[in-house]
Amino acid sequence: MTNSVVLCAIDISRPDQEAAVLRTAQRMAEMDGAQLDVITVVPDFGATVVGAYFQDHHVESAKDGALEQLNAVVTKILGEDVNKSVRHVVAVGTAYEEVLKTARVSKAGLIVIGAHKPDFKDYLLGPNAARVVRHATCDVYVVR
Repeated sequence: MTNSVVLCAIDISRPDQEAAVLRTAQRMAEMDGAQLDVITVVPDFGATVVGAYFQDHHVESAKDGALEQLNAVVTKILGEDVNKSVRHVVAVGTAYEEVLKTARVSKAGLIVIGAHKPDFKDYLLGPNAARVVRHATCDVYVVR
């Protein structure tokens, strides 16, 4: 790895399934002395017909709730001490686009993402993981 940031993408609605992804990312960051950033993506309802029914404060409220959940998931899986040094990122939009954008901005040397059976309600799985692998400008580690 040539950079000192490991970006781990997780779906906070599936904490048990994402535990292995998060643990793998933490081990890889620790081995390289890298900063661990953990991202989750909230869907952008504003980009859909449904978006007409949501105000901006609903999106902000969803982001705040996701940040609390992300913090809780990381604490539960990696422990409070590790969580204190993790940078938590909540993005709004399309999962793979936001993961790639965050990786570019943070100059991540590695993205760690899970590959599970795609499910309609999953935002960071299936086709999103494949797109991250295809379009990332850094290394990508896929946890099965």
